[in-house]
Amino acid sequence: MGMEEEYAWVIDFLPGGRSSERAGEPIAQLVGERFFTLFEVSVKPGTSLAFGQRIYIGPAERAEVDRIRKRLHFDDLTGTARTELPTVLGKILLYREAEFVSFFNKAGPLSVRLHQLELINGIGKRHLTQILEAREQKPFESFADLHARLPLMPDPTQLLANRIQEEMQAKVQHYLFVRPPARNE
Repeated sequence: MGMEEEYAWVIDFLPGGRSSERAGEPIAQLVGERFFTLFEVSVKPGTSLAFGQRIYIGPAERAEVDRIRKRLHFDDLTGTARTELPTVLGKILLYREAEFVSFFNKAGPLSVRLHQLELINGIGKRHLTQILEAREQKPFESFADLHARLPLMPDPTQLLANRIQEEMQAKVQHYLFVRPPARNE
């Protein structure tokens, strides 16, 4: 399997479709679970989706999704989707907690002057040093463990959610979590 998403989380559901489109086909805006890809999908008639609901969008038979309409840019999201995105990202981070805690345990330098962890706003030289010293003694086991051992550091889930949103907006040079946009997009 390549760079496809298998599951996505609902950040907006429009049961009557977009007001700008004649056919009132129900649509939803989703964020992918693995690469945080933004999608707009057509929802099967009679299906209702809830904000933050995890749904299957892979190649096999889909229960809720009729078809994937298009990949979205951050600017294409509805106001509701933008409002819900931080909450849903927090849910995804907790759902995939082991992977993101592993990032804190394994992240390394990008160059002589820059470390991967420093790309996350809120982690400067001081927090970087504290993280490296703490993980050298014993790897972090959870976000709660990370927060307990580094009490002065801001909430790691919030830091990661903010970084993911920056990457979604293509405001970064280095992509850590989000699939980079295609060159022609």
